[in-house]
Amino acid sequence: MSFEKIKKNFGFGCMRLKMVDDKVDYAEFNRMIDAFIDAGFNYFDTAHGYINGKSEIAIGECLSARYDREDFVLANKLSAWCFEKEEDIVPLFESQLEICGVEYFDFYLFHCINRDTYPKYKACNAFEIVKKLKEQGKIKHIAMSFHDTADFLDMVLTEQPYIEAVQLQINYLDYDDPGVQRKACYDVAVKHGKKVIVMEPVKGGALVNLPDKAAQELDKLGGGSYASYALRYAASFPEVFMVLSGMNTTEMMQDNINTFTDFVPLNAEEIAVTDRVREIIREVRQVPCTKCRYCTEVCPQNIQIPDIFEIYNSVLAAKVSVKNAKPLLPKENTPADCIKCGKCEKNCPQNIEIRQHLEKIAKW
Repeated sequence: MSFEKIKKNFGFGCMRLKMVDDKVDYAEFNRMIDAFIDAGFNYFDTAHGYINGKSEIAIGECLSARYDREDFVLANKLSAWCFEKEEDIVPLFESQLEICGVEYFDFYLFHCINRDTYPKYKACNAFEIVKKLKEQGKIKHIAMSFHDTADFLDMVLTEQPYIEAVQLQINYLDYDDPGVQRKACYDVAVKHGKKVIVMEPVKGGALVNLPDKAAQELDKLGGGSYASYALRYAASFPEVFMVLSGMNTTEMMQDNINTFTDFVPLNAEEIAVTDRVREIIREVRQVPCTKCRYCTEVCPQNIQIPDIFEIYNSVLAAKVSVKNAKPLLPKENTPADCIKCGKCEKNCPQNIEIRQHLEKIAKW
């Protein structure tokens, strides 16, 4: 399978762009885009709901308005929570094209396919609609992002064989986790002849902000950032053609560019170290939140769940004491304000028991 426009196997995930006063920092985003393209990379990934719609707007104003369309590859997504009925899909899609300032998407993904969302896509005839949009030249390649078990992925790919690529969360923490089933999902994608896009290779920063004991293991290797080991791990699988990184500073981008400019897969010693790091992290048992913020989009109490979990994880990793962590927690929309409606958990691609964790944190 050839995706001819893609220059290299590293993509700019536009979910976590730098914000200033609740607005995307366009100056920083422009610098990052320029550095990314100047280094020979060209794949950008967004979605309608990223940063409450501000990611697509930033793509249109900072990327499409400044570069020729053939200079970049753009992936966007159809999210189940952005439409209610079949008639909503084409207008939503056309609005995405307009906001992004393009006439077509190189990749268009069915977003977050799982047992809850898949029936809605089918009931709203989304698969047939997207195929027609491809026939019209408005989509070059159809793909999907997936968050469920391997047997369910096998069923979806059997029913929708025209899907060309599967976006999976692959990182050295989750890969062999029987609850996450990412190795099994990768194997299913390969069985169906699909190429793989990797999301969350550093698990929302969890493989960068490591417990001290884990960090010491990587430090012994004497080379590369913590992020570089996670990115190289994800990119080492033969059917992976793209690894996405949600970058928000030029410094972060430059470190990732350095990793992929002259890419070298992990060697046996480095893989052994990542195995040890995995076990150390699992001993800590942090909340596996990647800060995608899908939960906050539906929380009726406006609880900033990912920010609270980040503080909680810092305590679990012994980076911050409970005493010092308490003042960092919000004074309004607190964990104690959770009404246990469960909407957040239905939207969580990591299947986190959010209500249970918020209750624990509230007891502080």
